[in-house]
Amino acid sequence: MNRSVLKLAVPSILANITVPLVGMVDLAIAGRLGDASVIGAVAIATMLFDLLYWNMAFLRLGTGGLIAQAFGKGDNKEISRVFVQGISTAALLALFVLAIQYLFVKAAFLFIECTPQVQNLATEYFFIRIWAAPATISLYVFKGFYIGMQNTVIPMAVELTINVTNILASVYFALYTPMGFAGIAAGTVVAQYSGMALSIVFLFSRYRYLFADVKILACIKLGEMKSFFVLNADLLVRSLCFLFVYVGFTSLSAKYGDVALAVCSIMMKLMMLFSYFVDGFAYAAEALTGRFIGAKDATSLHRAIKIIFVWSGIIGVVSTFVYLIAADDMILLMTKDANVIEASGEYIGWMLVMPIISCLAFTWDGVYIGATASKAIRNSMLWAVVGFFAVYYALSHSLGLHALWGAYIIHLLARSAYLTVRAKKDVFSRVG
Repeated sequence: MNRSVLKLAVPSILANITVPLVGMVDLAIAGRLGDASVIGAVAIATMLFDLLYWNMAFLRLGTGGLIAQAFGKGDNKEISRVFVQGISTAALLALFVLAIQYLFVKAAFLFIECTPQVQNLATEYFFIRIWAAPATISLYVFKGFYIGMQNTVIPMAVELTINVTNILASVYFALYTPMGFAGIAAGTVVAQYSGMALSIVFLFSRYRYLFADVKILACIKLGEMKSFFVLNADLLVRSLCFLFVYVGFTSLSAKYGDVALAVCSIMMKLMMLFSYFVDGFAYAAEALTGRFIGAKDATSLHRAIKIIFVWSGIIGVVSTFVYLIAADDMILLMTKDANVIEASGEYIGWMLVMPIISCLAFTWDGVYIGATASKAIRNSMLWAVVGFFAVYYALSHSLGLHALWGAYIIHLLARSAYLTVRAKKDVFSRVG
């Protein structure tokens, strides 16, 4: 079982560790193009895309869970049906996003507080990167499909291609062409389409047999898509809750000024390094939980979940130690702005507690997604959102920006507690 877990987790980790590198390179490029306002513009622009794309994350989650269970049953017809439903939904969502782009930006800045300079730069970035929407949204479905098929090597290859291309293209466009700041966004567009192209090549070279007899029009009839939409409606609410927390974190930090926004953006990027390691085991949990539930194998399900939690805990402890000895140096790699570097020292302590607290929540997410226990996932995030905003507004007057970090910790604890209590009923009972 350890071999099965690591076979799924390690490729995902190798791919995931390049994801924060992209964000850090974007911030590092911005930091060398200007002052704190340029860094803040990248953070705000990234948040705008979180507003859009995190709402689409249900496509990966729902596709992965349903296909993993179909894989466990050996039902190839169900696998192809779920994929066609997912990619059709992704195409419609991409058209919708492109259609509302202008209205979306105008509406977003009615609620986001930032300086005019940050707003102008963020808007420029947004209107370039938005043209990657068809590729970005489709990639959610491809990744869910491959994870459900117990194959994390292909997503690793795709993710590495996207992220390496993103880094190289962004550096080139931003620093070696007249595009400057806009080149960061252009690099992302090029990278996303390269990833989609590679995903299509892998699909037809490795899994063409699944689609030999598929009838696309039959798959996307409303009656056929009912279960797909019911599952994904709960996951959409979950995504919206994530959105409230992370967008709330960025927008609330912006209220404290450009330097505070830059500090929070850099530290959140650094703390997410841990999550990209533990997410590898969450993907393994998703794939194996779905597979063993589909196969009605209770013994293997219990063993897999136990082993995955052990690995996640190890990652949490190691990550805390790394932050303890290297946090200052990591921040120096991200910016040369003296004000940002000095201000960050007050908040480094939050980086030390984050990994231990969050590994339980991240791992349970993978288990519940594999079990397609969407209502429990939804409810855990509803409680997490309530905890986040309640703690921040209760403590912000006395603790300032520290209240925001404390609120983020509380949202993680709320998720972990709820999912732990509900596991017996919502996960383990599904194997009979």
